[in-house]
Amino acid sequence: MVHDNTPILVGAGLTVQKQKDLAKAKSPVQLMADAAGVALDDCGQSAGVSAALDTVASIRFITDSPEARAIPFGQYSNPGRTVANLMGLSPKQSLLAATGGNSPQMMINELAERIAQGRSEVALLVGGEGFASVMRAVGTGVDKSDWNDHPDEKPEEIGKEKMGVLPVEHRHGLFFPVNYYPIFENALRAHLGRDMQTHLQHVGKLMAPFTEVAAAHPQSWFPVARSAEELITASDENRWVGYPYPKYLNSVIRIDQASAVVMMSVGKARELGIDESKWVFLHGCSDANEIWHGIERQDLHRSVAIHEMTKQALAMAGWTIDDIDIFDLYSCFPSAVEVACREMGIAEDDPRPFTVTGGLPYFGGAGNAYTLMSVATMMHKLRANPGAKGLCNGNGWFLTKHALGLYSTTPLEGPWQREDPAILQAKIEAGPRRGYVEAASGEGWIESYTVAHVAGKSPQGILIGRMSDSDDRFVAHMTPEGDHVARLMSEDGIGLKGTLAAQEDGTNIFTPLH
Repeated sequence: MVHDNTPILVGAGLTVQKQKDLAKAKSPVQLMADAAGVALDDCGQSAGVSAALDTVASIRFITDSPEARAIPFGQYSNPGRTVANLMGLSPKQSLLAATGGNSPQMMINELAERIAQGRSEVALLVGGEGFASVMRAVGTGVDKSDWNDHPDEKPEEIGKEKMGVLPVEHRHGLFFPVNYYPIFENALRAHLGRDMQTHLQHVGKLMAPFTEVAAAHPQSWFPVARSAEELITASDENRWVGYPYPKYLNSVIRIDQASAVVMMSVGKARELGIDESKWVFLHGCSDANEIWHGIERQDLHRSVAIHEMTKQALAMAGWTIDDIDIFDLYSCFPSAVEVACREMGIAEDDPRPFTVTGGLPYFGGAGNAYTLMSVATMMHKLRANPGAKGLCNGNGWFLTKHALGLYSTTPLEGPWQREDPAILQAKIEAGPRRGYVEAASGEGWIESYTVAHVAGKSPQGILIGRMSDSDDRFVAHMTPEGDHVARLMSEDGIGLKGTLAAQEDGTNIFTPLH
């Protein structure tokens, strides 16, 4: 029996803007309002759903991150309420998610629980980015000060808002995802025992199918299919960003895309006359944070949080990973996909599709909101294939914050109830942590690394390693002297021994012994 308070998703909307003329470009919140309008229409009973709406929830924009708050346009303190006002909607409460690519699925899990507990009946979740247009306006000096809004109402904030790295990681450039995820990639390569070129070929083979899906998606930012070789071969169009990733293996954030989903209880859906062909059930879900700082984790190639979170969600649904028909694995960088596969128990050559959109580097990496687009697309896929089972996961910061949802049109029998996320989180927090040194002096060896390429600057080697005497971790830059930085791209640097010297600016310099 399906209980009346069972949470379901009943409406999905996506939109993309590729307007280059800023005089005609829509603001970030107008893009979200457009997507919300599509989602409400998708329910089939737009007027009734709009009138019954009691909760509006939103995902933070990139401009709300600490590094981007000085950008003069695109600043919204309560985006959900602003969208509701634009649409003439008057929900009683507004929610705002913490920063992170996990936040859309986290908010779906939160809203589902509120609906199951009777604290909400009808909710609208919106998210997206107008970052391409915002940055074009900043770069060309066009005044878009009307692309800001600060309603008097403060939203209820959901999730953990906390810096993603320690000061020592920050000083060495690891607050940029384009620098940290390549370090996870090289650590995984070392764990698998592959040489540099063989592993890169595996990465290209993994990601090429993502481009094919993106090429067919109507809201894709880069609808271009590329070969594995094209993805991994550096060129003028595909420059190095953070070795071993050329540009085509990196998430893209300068996009204009938005999405929205409508959620409600089964009882309310029946009352409003929502056709059952629209209903998508959240059979299982989970939220978990990894040991927060990368240098304290036991292994750089693993995510205990993803492993435990997947087990919890599958147990809630009564499914196994082999039951899943369609995946959307969070794909900001290839290492995020590879680690998720390994922790979930999926072979990298599994024939099941790993994405429904095409992923963040190709479909579009809409800041914190990408996973809302994958869920909306997953809803359409599952409706077209009744009874199929889908999995969407989200990832925030540096394999740090995670959320997962299991979806199907198959009705959920019995009460919907998830375990308190704090129980799993306590288990993860109790796990082992590695010590680290901030000012590193003496001998050590490289555990993993990247070579960062920034326009107008010399390539920089960024290293995570272990001190020889204590086995504590260190973070360092490769010495800029000689050809040592270049060597990291032509010879495997993992295991390389050297001496460390702490600098006055708080950075550490690693000089190879040979």
